Amino acid sequence: MQEKPPSDQILSVTLLTDHIKLLLEGQFESVWVRGEVSNLRRQSSGHVYFSIKDAGAQISSVIFRGSASKMEFPLKDGQQILAFGRISVYPPRGGYQLIVSHILEDGVGRLQREFERLKQLLADEGLFDSERKKPIPALPKTIGIVTSPTGAALRDFVSILQRRNWSGRLVVLPARVQGVEAAGEIVQQIKTAEGLGIFDLLVLSRGGGSLEDLWPFNEEVVVRAVASCHLPVISAVGHEIDFVLTDFAADKRAETPSAAAELISSGFLAMNQKSDQLENRLFQVADLAVERYRNRLDRLLGSLRELSPRNRIEQSMLRLDDLQNRLNAVVQANVQSTKNRCHLVEQRFNSFAPEKLLTEQQNYLQQLEKRLNSVSPKSVLNRGFAFVQNSKGTLLSKRKGIKTGASLTIVFRDGELPVQSIPEQQELF
Repeated sequence: MQEKPPSDQILSVTLLTDHIKLLLEGQFESVWVRGEVSNLRRQSSGHVYFSIKDAGAQISSVIFRGSASKMEFPLKDGQQILAFGRISVYPPRGGYQLIVSHILEDGVGRLQREFERLKQLLADEGLFDSERKKPIPALPKTIGIVTSPTGAALRDFVSILQRRNWSGRLVVLPARVQGVEAAGEIVQQIKTAEGLGIFDLLVLSRGGGSLEDLWPFNEEVVVRAVASCHLPVISAVGHEIDFVLTDFAADKRAETPSAAAELISSGFLAMNQKSDQLENRLFQVADLAVERYRNRLDRLLGSLRELSPRNRIEQSMLRLDDLQNRLNAVVQANVQSTKNRCHLVEQRFNSFAPEKLLTEQQNYLQQLEKRLNSVSPKSVLNRGFAFVQNSKGTLLSKRKGIKTGASLTIVFRDGELPVQSIPEQQELF
């Protein structure tokens, strides 16, 4: 177990903090710090508290009311600043902070103010007026592009033109697009493009970057060169959110170099599409014309065949065969009709033949015989009936009129039976 140190070597928190305070405040009596403002808050007392940070660290800062009232611009979160002050240790919290006495805007702020000043100045001169804008040619054959020959913006620009099958000529006018010498080179290449007299369109291009990186395209000499250029100019600088003054002076702004390539090639795409449509329409019209003339030729060929001697002979032979067939049909129809009439006469003759009449009469007599036999007395007797005759042989059908003791005869199927009538009340059995 480690031994406890002597009491004279043990520092209290307050004493240690006092030592740190003396070291820090003695070492950093005044210092400039560059960073970004964050966590900004203003107290009712007039003091301003915030942090200054960069990618690796941050430091708490404070501007007391006296210094804050002398600031030339208001602070805001995200603002890049240069802060002048001294390091101070605040013992109650055991932390250190920067006591700021003076603040300057970093380079971006100054450039932004210069940007707005130049924009207003040139706008007042009319360099950005829409009446000055020249139309962008729909089908430029030769394009000049002022840009860095090694930059990604040029590669993207060329790649899109190739992908969209743009068939014009592209000439690269190399120039620096960043740094103090960039503006002069850009202006010189604009003048070179005008002097060559071969371009239908001029493009200023570079990729995205900070305001400092894009500043050459905000230089007054560059903006005036673009505005006075007799060639149509497209400004394609930075990303979608980036604006430079050449965007306002140029005849057309493209959000990116890629967008400029798409804008330039859109006319060619539309032309190719229209060309394809016209080609298809031409083929359709040609096909219809060929079909129409083919049909007309077929009709003429048919007419020629009809007027040819061979065709006439063939037609005459066909007509002769047709007439012969019709004649044969008429003859056969007449023969058949005559046969039918003969058959009817034969049937009528057969209906009057003696044999047939005799047969019919025999059949008729047989039917009469059957009917007569069905109603003859014998037929009645055969059915189980009997009838009564008086002495004269007259058939009696009722009791009335028969005298008592009259001789009667009952006729049965198998013979006769003589009987004598009795009084009506007398029973036979």
